[in-house]
Amino acid sequence: MASPGTVQFQEKVRRMLSKQNGKPVLKPNRALALKDTVANRKLYKGEATCVTEMSILMACWKRNSFLDSLCSSEIDTFYTCVKKAQAARKAKSEESNVSEGRLTPKQATSLLKRFPNPRTEV
Repeated sequence: MASPGTVQFQEKVRRMLSKQNGKPVLKPNRALALKDTVANRKLYKGEATCVTEMSILMACWKRNSFLDSLCSSEIDTFYTCVKKAQAARKAKSEESNVSEGRLTPKQATSLLKRFPNPRTEV
């Protein structure tokens, strides 16, 4: 069932498109109907991790003429941070696939093709 806000919005769009009061306010260049496909975009990856560890490592390299042997502790710290971040990302992706309730674009397109929208304007 449509919410009252949706009904009010649809009425406003109908009023703006109608020719009752002379010239319509809106003149759409395409049909006002949803498509049966979703754009195939990649999901948002999130923010960068281990940036501080990386900057500490680069500063150490710069101080020591890019010798790995003198910056071994910073390298180890950076790699442990990367491993923790990868494990957290993997756990989050497994968790989000089950509980988030968000469909991938491919899943949404297949559902929309099974249950297409009516091709009529508002």
